[in-house]
Amino acid sequence: MDEILLDRDAGVLTLTFNRLAKKNALTPSMYAAMADALVQAAADATLAVVVIQGHETVFSAGNDIGDFLQRTATTGESPAFQFLRAISTFAKPLVAAVCGPAVGIGTTMLFHCDLVYAGDNAAFSMPFVNLGLCPEAASSYLAPQLMGHGRAAEALLLGEPFLAETALEMGLVSRIVAPMEVAALAQRQARKLAAKPMRSLMETKRLMKSAQAAVVAQRMTEEGQSFARLLLEPAAREAFTAFLERRRPDWQSAAKLDS
Repeated sequence: MDEILLDRDAGVLTLTFNRLAKKNALTPSMYAAMADALVQAAADATLAVVVIQGHETVFSAGNDIGDFLQRTATTGESPAFQFLRAISTFAKPLVAAVCGPAVGIGTTMLFHCDLVYAGDNAAFSMPFVNLGLCPEAASSYLAPQLMGHGRAAEALLLGEPFLAETALEMGLVSRIVAPMEVAALAQRQARKLAAKPMRSLMETKRLMKSAQAAVVAQRMTEEGQSFARLLLEPAAREAFTAFLERRRPDWQSAAKLDS
C-alpha cells in the first residue's frame, strides 16, 4: 500500500498521508514521494493548487522515531530536507487539512501552507527539545514571527502542545470545523483557488512571501546543520530509545556520555 496517496482532480493535487497504523509517522520514502510530487506539481501547468491531508483522527506523528535511531548521518540532500525545501519554495497555493495530532514536522510544515483548515480535535506540538533536537523547517524563525516570542518559547523550548483554538487565534489555522468536514472544506477552497488566474495567484503569493524568503532559506540551512549534529549526540539517542521503550529519558546518563 502506498504511504503517500496522490489524487488529481480539477487542477488540484491532493497528497494524503496513508500510514495510519503508525499514526502517519513520516519515513524517508514518504518525504521523497512528497518532494517529488511538489516539484512535479510546480512544473505542471494543469495543476494550480496542492492539498496536504492526513486522516480524520491524526494528521501526522512527525518523523518516524525508528528512522531517527537507524540514521547515522543526515545532510542537506536527505529526503526530509528535500521535502522542506520543496514546500518552503512552492510557488502555487498550498492548502492543509489537519485533524488530530500534528507533531514536529507535522506542525512545522504548516508554516509554509497558505490555508490551513483544522478539525476541532487538532493538536499541534513541536517537541524537538524534548527529543534532544532543535527546530526545523525554519520554525525557529517563523514560529516567533507568527506566535510572538513568549508563545513560541512555550512551544519550542518547553515543547508544550497547543490546540486548534489557539492555532486559530495565532493565525496558523484559517478555520476550525468538525473533523468529518475538514477534508471537504479544504477541497472546496482549493477548487476556488484553482478556478482563479494562476499567474495572479502565484504573483500574489510571491509578493506575500518575498520579504522573508531569503531568511527562511538561510534559517533552514542553519537548522539543518544543527539538527544533523544533535541527531548523533547522546541526548537524542537516549530520547529515541526511551520513546521506543515507553519510558522517561535518563538525561543524566546521556549527559555523562556527552562529557
